[in-house]
Parts: sequence; structure tokens; C-alpha cells
Amino acid sequence: MNDGPGRLPQFRDLPHEEGGARSAWGLFGPDDGIGLMNLITPEKTRDAARLVRRGAMFPLDVQLGFVDPPFFDRGLPRHTLIERRPGRTFDDAYDNLFPQASSQWDSLAHVAARPEQFYNGATRAQIRAGERNTIDHWARRGIATRGILLDVSERVSERGGPGESVAVTAADLDEARDRAGVEFEPGDVMLVRTGFLSWYGDQSRESRVRMSRRESTAAPGLERSESMAEYLWNAHVVGVASDTVGLEVWPGEEDPGPFGSLHRILIGLYGLAIGELWQLDELARDCRADGRYDVFLTSAPWNFPGAIGSPPNALALK
Repeated sequence: MNDGPGRLPQFRDLPHEEGGARSAWGLFGPDDGIGLMNLITPEKTRDAARLVRRGAMFPLDVQLGFVDPPFFDRGLPRHTLIERRPGRTFDDAYDNLFPQASSQWDSLAHVAARPEQFYNGATRAQIRAGERNTIDHWARRGIATRGILLDVSERVSERGGPGESVAVTAADLDEARDRAGVEFEPGDVMLVRTGFLSWYGDQSRESRVRMSRRESTAAPGLERSESMAEYLWNAHVVGVASDTVGLEVWPGEEDPGPFGSLHRILIGLYGLAIGELWQLDELARDCRADGRYDVFLTSAPWNFPGAIGSPPNALALK
């Protein structure tokens, strides 16, 4: 695994937090609000663009409204068609749109590192004012980098399937990386396919309603452990996106201990982007067919001041 540029410490060299977790606060300066997205340099984007050889494109956002009913008491979007001039001009309006109800990025304002303290020391007041960590800070830069697909769906199936609470370990991720024949480089985005979203699409309405309730949700995801936190940091990726409802294994209420919540670690302490409910099936089929698991990944989150989440508007290009 690539150790990254000199300014990036390894996990073992990060400062300890109270309780045993480790923090990357201050790595990019005291006022930083974009976190590991700093690793997407012009050179990184230029090199990633060279991965486009066939011109094949794979949209990674699911259709809005596909997750129905949404998980965790979020709402379905409503779309109104407005005919301004009959037969000549249409507009439309959207409301009740919860970005976290479908394919999404979670910004660094989504989950705090500890009560009242968000990534790099941002306060609740600064988050509310949109001064730090909100998703428009990424949007104004743009996201264009190398993506690496890690397909762990076979391991998930062996342990109960995508409708069960299956923990994906760091060893599983590294096995998938080795099978894909790729090495991580600083600034990559890791795409983790578990098979959950394609499984979800085959479920009955009754099953979907049941699993949408927080107390009834079960889904595969990344193991909440120190070994997972270490693996993801040492990969020096800027984000991890998966086809699951919560990235980490669910049920996922915060457990006791320093590694009980990956969201707190990855977003709050590392400044690492989390993506959820990304559609990775078509991309995975193509990767199996041509043997290439690295792609040019672009994403244009909403440039909405003060927003917490956004559809990723993501494309993988090969």
C-alpha cells in the first residue's frame, strides 16, 4: 500500500484522541474545512483522466425515489411539472427532497467528532452559518479523481447475504483490492460494492416498508473496528462510497468505545467523505469483463450554501 506523500502520517503516527481513537485535525491547517479532499490536486486529476480509454460512462446515482420508502424517517421527493406556456414551455419544482434519502455524499458537517466539535474544531454555530465543513466547500472545488472498485459481494453472500447485518472487514477489503490488481494512491475514492442495492430492488413493498424503520433495518457494511479505521486512513483515500444504507454495518447505533461509530471517526476525526446508496452494479459487471477496477471518477455535489448532504452526481469513466 502506498504510504503517500511525506506530509501524510501513517495511522500509527496520528495523535491519540481521548479513549484511543486517532485524529487528523490540523493536518491541512487550523481553518481547513474540506479535509482529505485536499489530496485531489491538479496533478491527481490529470493522471486520473488518463484512465479513460474507451469512453465508457457509468452513472453511479440511483433514480430519485428508487429507495421507497426512504430509510430512517426521511421523505420522498415531490416533483411538480409547471407548464408556463401551454405547448411551448415547461418548468418544474422539487420539494421534500432529502439528499440523504438516496445516493449521497455526507459532508464533514454531518457528524461531529465529539459533542459540539466537528471536523478540525468547527463549531455548531459555524456549521449552521455555513462557514466551515458544509458540502458547498467541496462543490466549489469539484471532485475529479481516481476511483477504485472493491467488490466484496461474494464475501457478504457467504456470511448471510445483503439483507443481513454482515460486517465487512479490513481483510475483506484488502482481498478485493488484491484480486482487482490495484494499489491505493493518495487522493483516490474507494467504491465498495456489497450487493445491497441490487438486492433491495428485488424486495417486496412489504419488505421495504419493514426495513425502512430504524429498528428493523439490517444491512451489510464496514466493520466498526480499529483495524478498519487504520486500513482506511493508511489507504489515504479522500472518500469511501458504498451501495449500502449507512456505509458501516447496520444496526449501527453508536456502540461504546472509541471505534463504535465509523461516521464519527471518518468524518469527524479524519475529514474523509462518506458516500451511501451508490449504484455500483453496472460498473462492477464491466470491471469483471475487462479486468480493470480503477476508473476516472467525477462528482459534482450541489453548490448550495450551508448544505449538509448532496446527491453525488457521480460518473465513472473508463
